[in-house]
Amino acid sequence: MNVLKHPSFFRPTSRPSSPAPSTVTSPPTHPSSSNGLERAARPLNKLSLSSFRRPSPSPGLSMTTAPTTLVQDGSYLEMLNLKLSEAVSKALAQPTGPAAANEQLFGKRPIPAGRGHALGGLIASELKATQDSPHLHRALLRTLHRPLSVLLTNLSAHLLPLISSPAFQHAPAPSTHSPNLNPTQVHAAAIATFVGELLDTFDELDLGTDVDARGDGLKPIREGLASLINRVVGPLINSIRNELMPVLEALETPNTTIGAKAAPGAKASPVYHPSVVALQAVMPIYAKAIVRCTTSTVSQTTLATFLISIVWRGLVALAHRPYVAVSPPTSPGITHATIKKRGSTTPPLTPPAARFTIKLPPSRPPSPPTLLTPASAAADARALYDLLSLLPLPVGNKESTRLAREVVDDAFEGLKALPALLDAVHAVPAKVDSQERLDQDARELEVLATEVPLLIALPVVLQAPTCGASINTSVSSLIGLSATQYRKECLSGFGRAEECAITVARRILDVLPLNSDVHPVVSRWLDMEIVEAMGQAP
Repeated sequence: MNVLKHPSFFRPTSRPSSPAPSTVTSPPTHPSSSNGLERAARPLNKLSLSSFRRPSPSPGLSMTTAPTTLVQDGSYLEMLNLKLSEAVSKALAQPTGPAAANEQLFGKRPIPAGRGHALGGLIASELKATQDSPHLHRALLRTLHRPLSVLLTNLSAHLLPLISSPAFQHAPAPSTHSPNLNPTQVHAAAIATFVGELLDTFDELDLGTDVDARGDGLKPIREGLASLINRVVGPLINSIRNELMPVLEALETPNTTIGAKAAPGAKASPVYHPSVVALQAVMPIYAKAIVRCTTSTVSQTTLATFLISIVWRGLVALAHRPYVAVSPPTSPGITHATIKKRGSTTPPLTPPAARFTIKLPPSRPPSPPTLLTPASAAADARALYDLLSLLPLPVGNKESTRLAREVVDDAFEGLKALPALLDAVHAVPAKVDSQERLDQDARELEVLATEVPLLIALPVVLQAPTCGASINTSVSSLIGLSATQYRKECLSGFGRAEECAITVARRILDVLPLNSDVHPVVSRWLDMEIVEAMGQAP
């Protein structure tokens, strides 16, 4: 027991021997030292654990700092492989710090923005450092295959449960009651953003674009990363499109909102179509959600397809809206009660005493309430253009997305030019006294319809007034097709409408002489449109 209680191996077995006497004169001792056995006090931190610890790394090193390249020695490729594997692990690691309420999913946070750029910057720095050595550069490209393949596998494993969840597949589009994405959509959008940031580096360095198998060999990885983005962005965009299409189709019905009264002192303004009013509430919310989902270059094609489809739907609806003349509100007439009161012969009762008091006349009689008039198709078209302009457009400064931006710009130009054409058609005089005036009116309509597709401008020009009133002759009835069949065969999109434009225009020119209700300016305008289209044909 004594051995265990006082182990001898914690202290020396005997007192150390005294050093041999030295001939060197010792320095004078402190006056407080009474004898040579007393020693100075040992500092308390002399044997503390902190003296055995390694110094912690500098806190300034983070993923946001510029990556440092490795020394290109004999172990360069092996060290680079380890460095890339570590960077891939850090890119997918859970972030620290508090999370928002709508971001946590099963206790996890989404991948923060910027990590894809950090990983791409590391790859770019190493590739640029080996540009002077072709053999080492090709060896480095082969080294990238394994860590990037591991990254693609891990991202697919993270994304598959998210996009398979009902919270992602059957989630409604953002609305005024729920303007933000749900946590499942947030995590999926974060993965798409990370992949888009990494693919920016691929685009910058032209990686994964070789068709030849002897290239860098990264094309399968590039295509796999792009498919991850499409699997996230596609369903999110489709949910918004499904909400917008019925609202845009309802623009074809006439705006019959009559009887609304303006507030006292407020400036009278037209009452927009109910579809326009609904879009005014949700379009800023849709724009915010689409911006978050379409930050990558890969998603620009999906964005362009979405924009073209909704613009086309709005053009078709507004061009085929039946014209309804809006008459100014009439002044209030004499009511039956007033007539009965004036024609009554019954003597009135004795008025109360308060009726004989002096009353000053009011300074100004109250103005009658102003009745608001429904907005015309041209006003609704202008409002629709302003609302759709809130949505993000494809990036136009990159070669891969330049064509998509040009097509979207052409679609928006057609919607922008439609209101002026609508106003000009209803201003055409019902009777034209000379051929010169007819040619002048037709030329004005042709200029205004330059940016509008021919099959969109045609139903608008057919509304030119005759006998003091506009008519509503449909294109489908003139060419002998049902409205459903005509829209399915000829108005499915911009491309199909352009293919059928000349054929439909010539067919209508053949049957117009048999329809006396159509304004003669329509035939002259169609002649000019066909001549111009044939002159531009290759």
